[in-house]
Amino acid sequence: MTSTAGEAHFSVLLPLALQPVLRPPPSLDRCRALLESDAGPPGSRIAAGSVLGLHGDSRAPRIPHLTRVPGGSLRMGTPESEVDSVVESWRHVGVERAWIAKETPAHVVEVGTFWLGTYPVTNYQYACFLDEAGHAGARPSTWLLGAYPWDRSNHPVAGVSLPDAEAYCRWLGEQTGVPIRLPSEEEWEYAARGTDGREFPWGQQFRADAANVREFGLTTTSPIGSFPAGRSWCGVWDLAGNVEELTSTMYHAYDRGVRVADDLAELLGDYPVTRGGSFSRFGDLARCARRHGPHPGELYPSGFRVAADAGPGA
Repeated sequence: MTSTAGEAHFSVLLPLALQPVLRPPPSLDRCRALLESDAGPPGSRIAAGSVLGLHGDSRAPRIPHLTRVPGGSLRMGTPESEVDSVVESWRHVGVERAWIAKETPAHVVEVGTFWLGTYPVTNYQYACFLDEAGHAGARPSTWLLGAYPWDRSNHPVAGVSLPDAEAYCRWLGEQTGVPIRLPSEEEWEYAARGTDGREFPWGQQFRADAANVREFGLTTTSPIGSFPAGRSWCGVWDLAGNVEELTSTMYHAYDRGVRVADDLAELLGDYPVTRGGSFSRFGDLARCARRHGPHPGELYPSGFRVAADAGPGA
């Protein structure tokens, strides 16, 4: 970031996540039982997920699970009258007005019924694609020296480019017989926000225990489905935090809005919108309306989840 406020976004130091202690249940069966429920604090679920990641996690099979999202009306974006209050709420972490102005004006979008990945695509699922498709694209930038992170098989894949994410979708469509794609920006926000205009996937107020964001303090990716409080209204997990998620929508100003020429535009020119924030970013990026992009650098590894117009077996 080039501005003083942007630098402030990285200057806030937080304590390490030493509490709660990451202690898994005493057996694999207990780990599975915990993760198949909606119970347990994030620390216990992260530990249980880490154990299952070594033994095979049924939540992350070769073919990702999809959740049906019933269509409806979305109030997308943020009214211009609310921009200053949002900026003030997040001024302590260096949020700039231009970043929130991207969300204006608020407008109503009709979203049809679609299917969305229940979780982000994991390292294991992406490795299956690389192995079976013989894909020649770059391996994820977070895979140290290009090696598959076997100890993080059920963590979301991160450090994937838009062309590689689209190639994964095409491959998955061949495997399932159902055309697979990335979600649009409208679909993503609708799955997170629903019809009631909530600020976060879980409600109006920010909660550091509802998503793997910087305030939680883990400062790395976590197994999928570790934050039950953050599950959205339609049953989709991890829409906030963990890794930013690519959408199929290239950044543009909303109708009657103004294009914001911020650092992303300066660095990338045209770029795909990413949503949801990540483990390395503060909670302002976990807001349902927040628009970001695949900022280059190690602090911004992007992942993705898949979408489809029809469900499995259609």
